[in-house]
Amino acid sequence: MGSALSSFRSFFDFSQTPTKTLMIGLDAAGKTSILYYLKLGERVTTIPTIGFNVETVTYYNFTMTIWDVCGGGVIPNLWRHYFEQSTGLIFVVDSNDADRISEVRDHLMRAMNEDDLRGVPLLVLANKQDMPSSMTVADVRDALGLQTLRERKWHIQGTNALNGDGLEEGMDWFITQLTNNNTSRWSWVFS
Repeated sequence: MGSALSSFRSFFDFSQTPTKTLMIGLDAAGKTSILYYLKLGERVTTIPTIGFNVETVTYYNFTMTIWDVCGGGVIPNLWRHYFEQSTGLIFVVDSNDADRISEVRDHLMRAMNEDDLRGVPLLVLANKQDMPSSMTVADVRDALGLQTLRERKWHIQGTNALNGDGLEEGMDWFITQLTNNNTSRWSWVFS
């Protein structure tokens, strides 16, 4: 039975099938900077996103299509239209904006309750850790109430989108979760 599953996995080679990853967060959190750092491996000058950016990113052998959806104004209320068929969620938080952390929590928890996102891994990037007054990763975790997400695989990682600090560690965890989710979705075929 195990060899049949191995053959099935290699036939479909999940690492080469781009998965849909959604990247959301409030405006000015650094989503677009992170997206292009992941794609190009360097800092790029960005402008506020109107609508969304979509890029295919290959991280080591894993290819994913990342949808960077803007977070300003009423847009967070429209995020749910992008949730369908997402295999993973990256939620970017501006760690230097303590004034809006409760708003961030509300939007995150609303997203976590959406049926289309049930079971998908959550990577929270506590961005702008280079700023002197930024909240620590532990403070962001506690303020967002991540410990209450008991039935979801989640990870929080401090990052600096300008130089890539922390992105590799966060993406390593995320890719592992996406790979595990892709192969486990097909396990019923052989049971």
